[in-house]
Amino acid sequence: MNDRIEPARFDRRFYRQMLSIGIPIIIGHLISISLNMIDTMMIGRLGVQELAAVGAANRIFFIFIIVCFGFFSGASILLSQYWGIRDVANIRRITGLQYVFTATLALLTVVLVRLLTRQIIGLFSNEQPVIDFGAAYLRIVLWSYPLAALGCVIFFNSRCIHRLAAPTIISTVAVATNTFLNYCLIYGHFGLPRLGVEGAALATVIARALEFVALVVYVYASREHPLAGKIRELLSFDRDLVKRVAHKALPTTISETAWSAGTSVYYIAFGMIGSDALAVAQVCAVVADIFQAFFYGVGNACAVMIGNELGQAHKETAYAYARQFLKIAFFLCLVLTAVFYLLLRPIVGFYRFDAATSALLYSSLLVYVIYTTPRNLCYTAMIGILRAGGDATYCMILDLLGVWCMGVPLAFIGACVLHWQLPAVIALVFIEEALKLLICLYRMRSRKWASVLV
Repeated sequence: MNDRIEPARFDRRFYRQMLSIGIPIIIGHLISISLNMIDTMMIGRLGVQELAAVGAANRIFFIFIIVCFGFFSGASILLSQYWGIRDVANIRRITGLQYVFTATLALLTVVLVRLLTRQIIGLFSNEQPVIDFGAAYLRIVLWSYPLAALGCVIFFNSRCIHRLAAPTIISTVAVATNTFLNYCLIYGHFGLPRLGVEGAALATVIARALEFVALVVYVYASREHPLAGKIRELLSFDRDLVKRVAHKALPTTISETAWSAGTSVYYIAFGMIGSDALAVAQVCAVVADIFQAFFYGVGNACAVMIGNELGQAHKETAYAYARQFLKIAFFLCLVLTAVFYLLLRPIVGFYRFDAATSALLYSSLLVYVIYTTPRNLCYTAMIGILRAGGDATYCMILDLLGVWCMGVPLAFIGACVLHWQLPAVIALVFIEEALKLLICLYRMRSRKWASVLV
């Protein structure tokens, strides 16, 4: 066994590498989620129906970008291992394949959403104002989908090659631009028209375009950048590489598609409770994502570092890293659960809803506090460890069974059969997260997930 360190030993290099990968991802995600929080606050002040409409419309983007993430995740299993042996040629080929996949998916999504806009919003709510607001928003914002996805190729692959500083700065500027344009176009400041939800959509399109252009300029400013391939280099992938990427990316893509579609179906159940429940669920998701950003950093650092070690055939080191990352994630869960609970009332006050909606928001967020540990440990184990080792098919099956055989039925049983309020329905749905965690921990200890792929 070509191993480099004892399983129980972790030095400064380990933590320095973890922080160098994880912190930019945390910052980048916090920036993105902060934008969503600002959006929900600004739109929420227009009215609960406007917020419910935009929340419903954004579930389409959520599904789209998560499908892309699934493909990127599968491809990154190989990409991280190629970076471990500094194979830049194959990194560029995989990047080109990601561009082709993303552009094709974006085109199909834009056409489909444009044809079925009102029908899509109607899945989440039968209230006519919600459908009207959601359709008006979605018709504009869908043009940001290709820009966002192509930019994600660069940002995601920058993570795998440990070059996240510049993309993080670019995303920060894009968020600031989006926030300023939201302020101008939603409310009509600085001589610009008051466009409401359509203004929020237009601001997003402009900010995404500027972000994508800046990312491309950054990558190609240096010919030595690992992602700066010429067109012929990017498109030089052969059938064998496509098969290898597809072998790893297909399970993760199916898994993420099933998960994102399933969790979006939850919102259909929430919408059946009422537009206030749909709006509160949107706020809860954004707030929870702010706390989950820390686990995105830990989980993605874990995935990259394990992938790099397996690329060098260091299986024992990879397993040791997995155990250590779970300990780090558990400690982080304890700290963030306490912080989340202490911030509940300030968060509720931040949104300035009426008394009944504020009480509903507080109770719903409390459920998210209770489930912070199982949800985020599950994310670390599944995304950071099992997938990084090549166990994508196992994770796919687990996601399919968890969301569609447990989560979705429980959501509709709670909302339509038991007629429970939103907090109780959310608590019922999250049972599947706790069960998946137990299964993931069992699989991790088996060591069957750790595979050398390159």
